[in-house]
Amino acid sequence: MTRTRTAPSRWSALAVLCAGTLMIILDGSIVTVALPAVQRELGFSASGLTWTVNAYLIAFGGLLLLAGRLGDLLGRRRVFVAGLVVFTLASLLCGIAGSPEALIAARFLQGAGGALVSAVGLGMVVTLFTEPVERGKALGAYAFTGSAGASIGQVLGGVITDTLGWGWVFLINLPIGAAAVFFALRILQDDRGPGLSGGADALGAALVTGGVMLGVYTIVQADEHGWATGRTAGLAALSLVLLAGFLARQATAASPLLRLGMLRARNVWGANLVQMLALAATYGFQVVLALYLQNVLGYGAYETGLAMLPAALAISVVSLGFSARLITRFGQRPMLLTGLGLLFALFLLLTRLPSDGSYLVDVLPALLLAGGFGLAMPALTGLGMSVERPEDSGVASGLFNTTQQIGSALGVAVLTTLAASRTESLTGRGESEAFALTDGFRLAFGIGAGLTAAAIVLTVWILRTRSDIAKLPA
Repeated sequence: MTRTRTAPSRWSALAVLCAGTLMIILDGSIVTVALPAVQRELGFSASGLTWTVNAYLIAFGGLLLLAGRLGDLLGRRRVFVAGLVVFTLASLLCGIAGSPEALIAARFLQGAGGALVSAVGLGMVVTLFTEPVERGKALGAYAFTGSAGASIGQVLGGVITDTLGWGWVFLINLPIGAAAVFFALRILQDDRGPGLSGGADALGAALVTGGVMLGVYTIVQADEHGWATGRTAGLAALSLVLLAGFLARQATAASPLLRLGMLRARNVWGANLVQMLALAATYGFQVVLALYLQNVLGYGAYETGLAMLPAALAISVVSLGFSARLITRFGQRPMLLTGLGLLFALFLLLTRLPSDGSYLVDVLPALLLAGGFGLAMPALTGLGMSVERPEDSGVASGLFNTTQQIGSALGVAVLTTLAASRTESLTGRGESEAFALTDGFRLAFGIGAGLTAAAIVLTVWILRTRSDIAKLPA
């Protein structure tokens, strides 16, 4: 007899999914604050230190699509719980690491665990909530978990590192992870997939995992080796060859890892493309604005985290309080366009930042416009997960998270590189450091505005809701 899941248990399941995802998101931003202390105590070189972040990003981004398909085949709860266990154990290894090599290896393992959790979480939310209003509320809560977690992590990272030491930014995950595993096993429904025999495309898995990992590696290393070098171009070309091989394999495989018919749905591929542009802008904005607060206004790490909190609060108010009702009433595409419009206005305001700026006058008004992210992401997520077959929700979730990671990594790399290049050019001409830094940051924000504008154009051109389709000529 199949147990029917009641409304309260579905919302409890959502809480478990959000808690597991929040732990993954928090860890990423907490670690960045602790990096200076990690470098001092473990003796990292400047270039080696970046691998504490890059190792995680490469494993996380590279395994998302495969992890989503494993959820479809083995059962999403099993993969979710396995990811929590791997991430928690890897956090213990990170916290007790005594050498740079040990920490980098543990961070790679953390990324693998994080990929398992993130890849299936979104698919489980979509499966749990099928009624439009409830799904809108659930996606709003899930989007808030991802977007606000980064800001909260910056504050917690500063407090934990200053009071307990850098190791505790990882060890704090142990009780959280253990509780998440306990409640996941008690609350999440045990779904059974067809097993690996139902679609274990080993060659396709190797091609896509290698292609995405190599692509993320190329992006995160381009700042060090240069975007226009033969090395970067060669690695990027090899990544594209692997991904092209993956697509060719999916067209002929008996049990493809990614059903290509799913990509013929314009809302699915269009939403992934729009998300890549939007997140390239917004994640780059967070990093660049933090650099402005610290290097121009003189804020410390803890003060920077507090200064960024209004953005998280604005996102939470919109995503948890208004997004579901607005999307239900006006539709996904209109609300996506509204959210992107607010983000475009945010970037325009930041392109006017002065070198002697005031937080209340020049920064805070822009941060409040970040609420547009809380409106755009639930709508974008709903469009990106609009697959026809429920058995495709896991791989759709993995794909959506993969483009999210690629967009985020690409945005941070491009915006920070352009800002640094502009600053170097101006200081070479004799401009003051404050002016040169600020002008570089303004250039980055201008690029962010351009990326957001491109996302708006693609939304109008590609994405369609049912009401839009009904208006199209026959």
